[in-house]
Amino acid sequence: MTAAVELLTFGESMVSLRSAGPLSVGGSLRMHVAGAESNVAVGVARLGHRVAWAGVVGADPHGQFILRQLRSEGIRLHHREDAGRSTGVMFLEQRTADVSRAFYYRAGSAGSSLSREDLDLAFEAGARVLHLTGITAALSLESRRAVEYAAARAAGEGMVVSLDVNYRGKLWSRDEARAVLTPLARHASILIASDDELGLVASAPDPGSDIDDSDAAGAGDADAAESAMAAELLDRGVQEVVVKRGAKGAGVHTTGGRWEVPAVPVTSLDTVGAGDAFTAGYLSALLDGEDVARRLQRGALAGAFAVSTAGDWEGLPRTDELALLATTPGGTTQR
Repeated sequence: MTAAVELLTFGESMVSLRSAGPLSVGGSLRMHVAGAESNVAVGVARLGHRVAWAGVVGADPHGQFILRQLRSEGIRLHHREDAGRSTGVMFLEQRTADVSRAFYYRAGSAGSSLSREDLDLAFEAGARVLHLTGITAALSLESRRAVEYAAARAAGEGMVVSLDVNYRGKLWSRDEARAVLTPLARHASILIASDDELGLVASAPDPGSDIDDSDAAGAGDADAAESAMAAELLDRGVQEVVVKRGAKGAGVHTTGGRWEVPAVPVTSLDTVGAGDAFTAGYLSALLDGEDVARRLQRGALAGAFAVSTAGDWEGLPRTDELALLATTPGGTTQR
């Protein structure tokens, strides 16, 4: 019998065509696999855990490329190929050294047709943790229902449910996201959000629109708002509220206290996928039985690998590589 996986996730993976400069002037494109959930799957698998991904791809070369890449990372697949729909495509433009822009061609894609029936076989195989994102819930009514079904089923079966808000403004409005994600969060054991996303799952003031943090007083107000929203989520049954702050580090709120970790200082090359890398590090440490502080530390390390290497997931570390950024001075070569 095949051993149950430790982490199950599902969602749309796309082909990402990356440009090193403005798309409007042409040039070479590099082909990658993109998708928040598959990014996390790769990250957790590289850190030594059994991982499964469920999803739908088109019966096309793009879908074959995605499946091949995920299999090569040791990820167990529960997938369906839809001959009537195409695999989603994303163009990612490095417009300046500090600004990247994504252009999606995913409306009506194979990945957006994911349904609860696609998930049943994956659930039957068993898992300790189910990881979800708000991205999948935004793709279609069918995929939204699949996310709601999965969250309720996993919570009912005693699995740890990890929900990363992962708001995408090109997929839905903040009001639409709030209406779906706030009730969904009641199933979450671990709620993960950027500091401007907490207002999408809690009713306290939304720092994305209501808080001015341009000065010390504003920063204090933002911190108070974060604490209030975290407290509300904890009161509703969430066990850990994880807040990602990019270059400012990350924090976790629990009923037992609050922990903070600074970002690991590295030279930033590519910030795409950094939040997923952090999540992968955090969840892998959870699976290893580490406490909240060490989960945060590993998340910060994994995020640092992501931003200091090119690609959504290509530079994510293996377990024996974590010490490279934890102990090695910058600008050195190991010999």
